Amino acid sequence: MNLRGLFQDFNPSKFLIYSCLLLFSVLLSLRLDGVIQWSYWAVFTPIWLWKLLVIIGASVGTGVWAHNPQYRAEGETCVEFKAMLIAVGLHVLLLMFEVLVCDRVARGNYFWLLVFMPLFFVSPVSVAACVWGFRHDRSLELEVLCSVNILQFIFIALRLDRIINWPWLVTRESEVLPFTVLDRTCVCVLQVVCVPLWILMSFLCLVVLYYIIWSVLFLRSIDIIAEQRRTHITMAISWMTIVVPLLTFEILLVHKLDGHNSLSYVCVFVPLWLSLLTLMATTFGQKGGNHWWFGIRKDFCHFLLELLPFLREYGNVSYDLQRSDDPEAAEDLPVPEPPPKIAPMFHKKTGVVITQSPGKYFVPPPKLCIDMPD
Repeated sequence: MNLRGLFQDFNPSKFLIYSCLLLFSVLLSLRLDGVIQWSYWAVFTPIWLWKLLVIIGASVGTGVWAHNPQYRAEGETCVEFKAMLIAVGLHVLLLMFEVLVCDRVARGNYFWLLVFMPLFFVSPVSVAACVWGFRHDRSLELEVLCSVNILQFIFIALRLDRIINWPWLVTRESEVLPFTVLDRTCVCVLQVVCVPLWILMSFLCLVVLYYIIWSVLFLRSIDIIAEQRRTHITMAISWMTIVVPLLTFEILLVHKLDGHNSLSYVCVFVPLWLSLLTLMATTFGQKGGNHWWFGIRKDFCHFLLELLPFLREYGNVSYDLQRSDDPEAAEDLPVPEPPPKIAPMFHKKTGVVITQSPGKYFVPPPKLCIDMPD
């Protein structure tokens, strides 16, 4: 295990989001079961912390951008700064929705359609952000998630206001059809609130199946190097650990809302916690992240190592888990040769000692003796 690689590939933004969502889901399940009697304003504390860090980070980054015009000519600086502005705009709309949710639950004197109004604005803005991200080769997971769930947001708002009384799951009704040969026909009525969610989860299941098939093919292939095999197997296991518990959580939740089971909300949320923990673990292998948050203009881990130099000692440590503890086997291992010693050279005028680096030393080629010319 190489700690240096974990530091270099760490994505702090996603780690913050997943950790806040995990803590929020734990508090929410305990509040719904009555284990804690906190107000929902206190239950949403991890969400407030998440949005506060986003707003502060964007404000500091904007200040650094405004006071240092010379930074704007560095590579894709303008693209990253625009991506940060798009992200903070979406987070502000999500913050408005979360504040309205807490106020609606606390007082309960207006329609849920008004509460979901910020999400109705988030979805078209997310579609435009996705188009911009594809043109500039940017990864926009939150924007994609908001853009594909616009129909789901509308159905949930209408169901909470009881404008529609559809169940959360698919039901079957028996209807008498007088103009058919049969007296009764079993008709599947797709009056379900979560149909858009099931469509999205079906797509994710296809993605999991895709990774599993490719992993099996790579395992049976002899032309694939071991590193590629490990990468695809890791991706397949990660997607399975994310999608399968998430689908299980959604099925248990809609059964709970329809009154088909008597499980506590803590038991219902356990698969979601497993998915969030897996997502938190995957952030240590995902490169990316905007360098303009808080105006640091570099990778978060590089900034942290410069701020706290004593962490460099631990960041340069690597562990070999496959090494044998047998002393006889250790004696058989070849001992690396020490680097050649190179005599220092003195400059005649200044007297400065110039020592060549052993890593850049090359043995000169042997001389060629040519007795007769061609």
